[in-house]
Amino acid sequence: MQISSRFTIAVHILICIETFKNDSKVTSDFLASSVNVNPVVIRRLIQQLKKAEIVDVTRGSGGACLKKTADEITLLDVYNAVECVEEGELFHFHENPNPLCPVGKNIHRILDTRLKKIQEAMEREMKSVTIKDVMEDTKKLIDMSL
Repeated sequence: MQISSRFTIAVHILICIETFKNDSKVTSDFLASSVNVNPVVIRRLIQQLKKAEIVDVTRGSGGACLKKTADEITLLDVYNAVECVEEGELFHFHENPNPLCPVGKNIHRILDTRLKKIQEAMEREMKSVTIKDVMEDTKKLIDMSL
């Protein structure tokens, strides 16, 4: 299983919005050129981030801005905004294991608690990292390359 690229693209979008907010209008075309994807992908993600109240968008070509400060937005907030996790469950369990098989009959009892703990650990870690943290790392790398 793999988390889709929507998550990393959404983080990229937020970093660009913060990095370039004082230099130019941060539009979907501008962001698409940085991410190197079609602007439609950016617009869809921005709509999801807007619905989660992470970004605000000025109609027309006004550009996007963060609705909260960078230290108020965690990676978990971004993940929850753009990933389609059914009923809050990271792991989707196959529906009908064979009840006549000794493994099939017990697989939920074997894995459910472990998978829940794994998801909780991932969410705890994601909650501990803010967009500000990622911004600071980005700025260091930008400054080193100048």
